[in-house]
Amino acid sequence: MSIISNQWHHVEQWFARRDWQPFEFQKDVWHAMSQGSSGLLHAPTGMGKTLAVWLGALARIQELPATSGLQIIWLTPLRALAVDTLKALKEPLEELAPHLMVQIRTGDTSSYTKQKQEKKPPAALITTPESLTLLLTRPQANKTMQNLQVVVVDEWHELLGSKRGVQTELALARLRRFAPRVVVWGLSATMRNLNEAMLHLLGFDIHGKPRSGRLVQGFVPKDLVIDSLLPISTERFPWAGHLGLKMLPLVLQELEQADTALVFTNTRSQCELWHQALAQERPHWPIGLHHGSLARDERRAAESGLKDGALKAVVCTSSLDLGVDFSPVDRVLQIGSPKGVARLLQRAGRSGHGPGRLSRVTCVPASVLELVEAAAARDAAQAEDLEGRLPYICPLDVLAQHAVSMALGGGFKADDFLAEIRTTASYANVSANEWNWLLEFLTSGGKTLSAYPDYHKLVFKQGSYIVTD
Repeated sequence: MSIISNQWHHVEQWFARRDWQPFEFQKDVWHAMSQGSSGLLHAPTGMGKTLAVWLGALARIQELPATSGLQIIWLTPLRALAVDTLKALKEPLEELAPHLMVQIRTGDTSSYTKQKQEKKPPAALITTPESLTLLLTRPQANKTMQNLQVVVVDEWHELLGSKRGVQTELALARLRRFAPRVVVWGLSATMRNLNEAMLHLLGFDIHGKPRSGRLVQGFVPKDLVIDSLLPISTERFPWAGHLGLKMLPLVLQELEQADTALVFTNTRSQCELWHQALAQERPHWPIGLHHGSLARDERRAAESGLKDGALKAVVCTSSLDLGVDFSPVDRVLQIGSPKGVARLLQRAGRSGHGPGRLSRVTCVPASVLELVEAAAARDAAQAEDLEGRLPYICPLDVLAQHAVSMALGGGFKADDFLAEIRTTASYANVSANEWNWLLEFLTSGGKTLSAYPDYHKLVFKQGSYIVTD
């Protein structure tokens, strides 16, 4: 592929200075973005999806006439990932675009920083679906977004199939209203229903036709090993309902052979018990703990230990399913059922995170039934038979919350707003009756709650629905 633009040439030179060779899928993304195309990039974990889209976004905004203000939005599903994402995005900036500023805006961002961002927006903003929705309620949102060129939705497979994914669709519809030529790209690792995923990412145009987009798939050979630990004797092995601690001696043997390992569990209580058991058996090992109920500083300490290779192992839940490269991790153990083939592959990719490296995940069954489940998951993974992520269709509770949020930002006209939400795949077929019922519910509380003023969320005034207090 020939990338003739001067800016795209700089991207290739940046790779060359590191003795890297861009993959074909990365070049495909760059080419598509240079033509102003949106799309979905699907490639295994650790193959360079972030670099593909980020470098493409940088080259695109520098190809266009110089503008000020916000030009790139990077949506991450978890605010805990924002700091790592910032570090990953800043690295190429030093050579390719040192004048561009990248900042974070999440629930952890101080009010002072948010005020500064509103007065002088950065060129690129890392945020979450919730924080983006709040940003769109600001009176100056239209002005803030008018120069927007690129939106990247990271880990789209995690958002799709949840109501947060629907919230993202609605936010993207509002962004397209402010910046009709914006280029939207989603990043996905382990998912089967790719065409449906791209439809929900890009939505429909005002005439009801699906927006065109490029589906880029990164078929990069990667060595993957999925194996299982078998109990020494199955005669006294439980049938179901146990935490797997009978397998502790075998797990210790596996960890002895690893430099740095991730030990995944399915619940926070199981995570705590396994961390305690490992620490008692090997008190000289530095072992970390990571789950959503821990304080942010404790989670950050475990993440830093993984990146630096200072920890022998970290026992965790799904809180470490996603995230930027933990290069030292060379082994992943899954305690109990993986609860899905796609999740097993996602967790496997946390080891050997990078092109050309071996990824290995070892299933540790806690019961006889999980022995069978682990074998079935392994066979399905080797056959690439992944589960689909089924999106929500027309959830009225999400639409109600979005309508109130947008009413806070200056109000909306019913017909215009209905046309806007119908450009999303989730609400493409919402009926006029459903929309009118929802507006009635939001203004009067409906038949059931009409006597309670707290449920009169919207007020119809001068042709628009607004929030007055």
